[in-house]
Amino acid sequence: MVEIEIGYEGDLHTTCRHGPSGRVIETDAPVDNQGRGESYSPTDLLATALGTCMMTVMAITARRQGWKIEGARARVEKHMVADPLRRVGRLVLRFHMPPGLVPEARPVLEQAARTCPVKQSVHPDIEIDLGFDWG
Repeated sequence: MVEIEIGYEGDLHTTCRHGPSGRVIETDAPVDNQGRGESYSPTDLLATALGTCMMTVMAITARRQGWKIEGARARVEKHMVADPLRRVGRLVLRFHMPPGLVPEARPVLEQAARTCPVKQSVHPDIEIDLGFDWG
């Protein structure tokens, strides 16, 4: 169990403290939803959580196999929809993997990304467009 403390600071800002580490992040509502967009929005954190979870699970898998993926990068695009309710409608993820990985690493790492815990937790109505560039 992990505890995260969240405090509302006013003006659509929150401060979030990670219990185990004490690290703090802040959120702000986006400009298109009455905020100033000065930090991650809650839905930005959802998109970030998916990308970082996929990357982390791929790294765990790579470590077990002795594959090096240092230098891997990802880009996540978050697309909102408003009908019938405002929500994340689509997430586009593009992973740029370092050159030199053995060909057999590709399907294993792609499967690791597709089965990460955040991906398994995201509502099925959110379209996830996942792609890989293998250097």
